[in-house]
Amino acid sequence: MEENKYDVIIIGGGPAGLTAGIYLSRAKVKTLILDSGTIGGQVVLTHEIANYPGIESISGYQLAKNMRKQAKKFGCEIRSNIKITSLVLNTDIKEVTVNDLEKYISDAVILTTGGKSRPLNVPGEKEFAGKGISYCATCDGDFFQDKEIIVVGGGNSALEEAVSLTQYASKVTIVHQFDNFQAYPHAIDEAKKNPKINYIMESEIIEFFGDESLKKVKIEHQRTHEITELNIDGVFIFIGYVPQTQMFEGLVDLNNRGEIVVDENLQTNIKGVFAAGDSIAKKYRQITTAVSDGTIAALNAIEFVNSL
Repeated sequence: MEENKYDVIIIGGGPAGLTAGIYLSRAKVKTLILDSGTIGGQVVLTHEIANYPGIESISGYQLAKNMRKQAKKFGCEIRSNIKITSLVLNTDIKEVTVNDLEKYISDAVILTTGGKSRPLNVPGEKEFAGKGISYCATCDGDFFQDKEIIVVGGGNSALEEAVSLTQYASKVTIVHQFDNFQAYPHAIDEAKKNPKINYIMESEIIEFFGDESLKKVKIEHQRTHEITELNIDGVFIFIGYVPQTQMFEGLVDLNNRGEIVVDENLQTNIKGVFAAGDSIAKKYRQITTAVSDGTIAALNAIEFVNSL
């Protein structure tokens, strides 16, 4: 088995991982980023980012592309679309095996695996995922040109993506389980002033129906329990994310939500193993907080490696 030695290995290539890669590589720390999917993480699914300091407006895809280019410019090695098949963290030399073929070793590891879209977990959801049900407006919005769609959720992502989807859909109905939104006021205002957006509040989708593709949803009102059925062309689900930390179970401390527990230096319970971004236990999850985490984890990893 081929073995490659690095100072730091970063597992996850979203904003936190890429930022860590930029800082580490610029400090001449030999660094490798490994990601099981596409470099950029959840940010590549965001249609427009308008609150990143110094950038008035940019797509998530472009921001991730810029970050990747910057990391590689400083010498950071990046591998995507790989499968981590073995992970050893509780030793002085950390080991990461990829595709059962290649072993990478390092003095320190930074875990930045982020999160994935939270499903509704109701009947029909798995069957119609990709066949009318989507978790990404940027990826699938143009498939619903002049169609009627539903957006599920009441946070910033749901309202912002509902607005972006109105450039394609003829009608967007937001279905939310509460009687008020949890988004920032500006996101609520943008949605409410859009004539294409309608609302079904205090309600949840409890089942999806169709044949080759989604055709109809069953909706239950939370207080009255009244059931209605609605013919629909598509549903976009934005109800938050769950941390992608399953591979770390039994290796580092996780809380009851599956988030990685870290100290003020973003170090886990294992010496030399740090974590950053949406996979750690924290209150706010934004691109800017992920970038901040990546910076802090990288600086502490540099200090750790230099102390050896």
